[in-house]
Amino acid sequence: MLTRRDTMRGVLRLGALCAAAAGPSFAADTSPRAFVTAIYDHYKGKDGGGVQFDTDRDVQRYFEPSLGALIRKDQKAAARRNEVGALDFDPFVDSQDWDIAAFDVAVSDTGPGKATATVKFTSAGESKTVVLDLVKIKNDWRISNITWVREDKSETLRDLFAQ
Repeated sequence: MLTRRDTMRGVLRLGALCAAAAGPSFAADTSPRAFVTAIYDHYKGKDGGGVQFDTDRDVQRYFEPSLGALIRKDQKAAARRNEVGALDFDPFVDSQDWDIAAFDVAVSDTGPGKATATVKFTSAGESKTVVLDLVKIKNDWRISNITWVREDKSETLRDLFAQ
């Protein structure tokens, strides 16, 4: 005969199984703000290590496929020549070195599955603005372009590879 305790255990097990099965889909469906904030959290503080994207998997984690292909093509060509590629700085902070105490992220919805995130921060006494164009692929946000807003002119990551 089933006791109340056995019934509760069964309900708890069933609930845990349902949560485990549903968990990844809910976890993967993040907001564009959460995606960008997770990136920039890696840059906070003098010892912030930044984001690594040296492998195909790393690049796929952050960039949409066509931009990722440009990045990897540049990296591989530069490695064959034993040189630094066109992207010789960190695109998320528009420099090779950084010391970021805090950052501000403003997100604008630009259409179905598209958003723009404007990130403002101060690094080593210099104010910076970086704009990330985002696209949603399945349930994940990816970067389709990066614009570095500078006093003299703005430049994009795609422009850098077109030169």
